[in-house]
Amino acid sequence: MGTYRSREGQDLSSDTDSEYQSEEEEPIYDYVERQETPQATSSSKKTMDEIDSKLKSLKLKYPPNSQTTINPVKLYLHIGGSTPNAKWVLSDKLTSYKFIKNNGPDDSDSDHDESRGDGDSSWVLKVGSRVKARVSTEMQLKMFSDQRRVDFVNNGVWALKFFSDDEYRKFVSLFQDCLFENVHGLSATEENKLKIYSKDFIGWFKPEIADDSMWEDAVEEEDSKSGEQPVRVDQDLLEEFEEAANGDVQSLSLGALDNSFLVNDLGVQVFRNYSKGIHGKGICVKFDSNRSGGSSLERSTPKKAMLMKAETNMMLTSPFKEGKPHSTGIKQLDIDTGKIVTEWRFEKDGTDITMRDITNDTKGSQLDPSESTFLGLDDNRLCQWDMRDKRGIVQDIVKGGDSPVLNWTQGHQFSRGTNFQCFASAGDGSIVVGSRDGKIRLYSRTSMRQAKTAFPGLGSPITHVDVTYDGKWVLGTTDTYLILICTLFTDKDGKTKTGFSGRMGNKIPAPRLLKLTPLDSHMAGASNKFHGGHFSWVTENGKQERHLVATVGKFSVIWDFQRVKNSAHDCYRNQQGLKSCYCYKTVLKDESIVESRFMHDKYAVSDSPEAPLVVATPMKVSSISLSVKRLRG
Repeated sequence: MGTYRSREGQDLSSDTDSEYQSEEEEPIYDYVERQETPQATSSSKKTMDEIDSKLKSLKLKYPPNSQTTINPVKLYLHIGGSTPNAKWVLSDKLTSYKFIKNNGPDDSDSDHDESRGDGDSSWVLKVGSRVKARVSTEMQLKMFSDQRRVDFVNNGVWALKFFSDDEYRKFVSLFQDCLFENVHGLSATEENKLKIYSKDFIGWFKPEIADDSMWEDAVEEEDSKSGEQPVRVDQDLLEEFEEAANGDVQSLSLGALDNSFLVNDLGVQVFRNYSKGIHGKGICVKFDSNRSGGSSLERSTPKKAMLMKAETNMMLTSPFKEGKPHSTGIKQLDIDTGKIVTEWRFEKDGTDITMRDITNDTKGSQLDPSESTFLGLDDNRLCQWDMRDKRGIVQDIVKGGDSPVLNWTQGHQFSRGTNFQCFASAGDGSIVVGSRDGKIRLYSRTSMRQAKTAFPGLGSPITHVDVTYDGKWVLGTTDTYLILICTLFTDKDGKTKTGFSGRMGNKIPAPRLLKLTPLDSHMAGASNKFHGGHFSWVTENGKQERHLVATVGKFSVIWDFQRVKNSAHDCYRNQQGLKSCYCYKTVLKDESIVESRFMHDKYAVSDSPEAPLVVATPMKVSSISLSVKRLRG
């Protein structure tokens, strides 16, 4: 997957057509339309006969009805997966496609026309009798404009080959219109697109007029900072360590200092950090409590862990209902003693509340030994909690009775409709929040009441977000793709700022999408979705993240950050719509991956472009190094 170069992207016309047309077949000619006038001379008729004879001798391989069939295409099927024998086979040398409305339970169909938005109906792509697929991002449609071809997933990997550039462009336009309507429930008119995106984000639905200067300036700035000549980088993945985990792993907490941790159903397993990855110390801190009633952790395995106080303490949350992420409180584990020293309650105005996620105040605040505050997120709440009481005194450990209450220091409880899902903090404490409707909001560290910038959703829920240390880039994870957003803009005084500090105006760069190829998506499995997209980890001004990683099924997928940002990158040539990057490397494990994270930048060595990648599965943890060969361009 990913690193294996199958024949998925080959030009279908290069070999497949000849494979499937035998020498005994009648030659297939171009269809030539002509009119003979009454004044036609015998010499002109002879000339026409010579032309016909010449065309026949060329044995052109256009199907005889390709110009009379409505929406004609060739249909191919990919077989063999990623094996050396993988290839495309011709499924139908002449068929047709159409977009139809699936009108619900009775499954009655209507051809694509101007009648749209009728209840729960949705657009479906039908190709001959072999393909019928709801138009969605799950199809993972990939375009090859130079080959007049699109690939997609639907119980297999298929390709459509068009007979003309106009037919190709017509299909892509129809597909994008149907996708917009299926996602937003509105016809794909200019008016409706403005309603969804607003005029400030016109480049999001018209990428061809988007201002990419911020992307290009960022690449040039980083190249100049490196002080090196441009190089081609050939990266290989090398597994350094793999060892068994003690129990069913729930989460991975990487430390920037000496140790990293796996949280499982037995406790917290401790690992030593090295330049080649993490290695088990043979220590497992089992959950214990100094409270007479015992700890609730002994009855519920934590799903989320966050390091604090120079990585000597770990904050743990457990869902209070099975299948739901919300927690009513948090447990503070002293790693050195293995004791749950406090169990805190979430409370506001005398009423118990829940939190669905917690995170550190900033990218590097887990290294601060005096850290006493952290951020909390619920469906309609964003806030900061303080473990000290209102007088600034750390609250006493409670031996029995009620748990101590965290102090809500700042934040906002929104009335409704935000549907927050996930959040992350930048190096200066700015906050990015992802929502179920696909929106991504940027908040400054001083105001959680109103977002400085709110990026519109593309339709898919944001399940995870991350942000670079400098706040210039935001990465959102959805089930089927990652979205990379540049937050930079130029204010009225000509100063370059980020969207965390002010309104970005109407020259907002279009985002980039990071996707799997249709073949890789099919191999990952229909039930496997992207989760946990992260930048590599830096906690110092002037340092730049170099890679991005996300997990899908049994695969960790790694993108080169600099390549994704480069507008001249090969992936972006001749694309229609938002630029999508398909260049990545993958790590395959033998079971589904819980989490993939890069270690702190300080563990990167001179012969590697990045700190090691740590991959945790339910029963194992692995460390992978990126070795590099630098080839002068």
